[in-house]
Amino acid sequence: MPSPPVCRKCGVCCFSQSETYVRVTGGDWARLGAKAESVAHFIGNRAYMRVRDGHCAALAVRVATSGAREYFCSVYAERPQTCRDLARGSPQCEGEIAAKGNRPGAAAAR
Repeated sequence: MPSPPVCRKCGVCCFSQSETYVRVTGGDWARLGAKAESVAHFIGNRAYMRVRDGHCAALAVRVATSGAREYFCSVYAERPQTCRDLARGSPQCEGEIAAKGNRPGAAAAR
């Protein structure tokens, strides 16, 4: 079995079209602090991470001069518990890759 891709070279778990992709709890909102309003929002009475351009609003995508992409979470230290619980190489990680591995840039990450 091949080793899982390095998160900075993959970022698949941060991509979604769903506005309710990552739930933000009260504790998550508090941990996000001043950044909460810019990266999360309420839909009804529940909070979720914002989705922009098909990925989490907290995801920073950097393209090197070589064309390689790197993915960084701009709120990594304060990220929601759901994100904290998703471990690299876990069955959940593998599921994300299997479901969304065809997004642009994902093939180069492996």
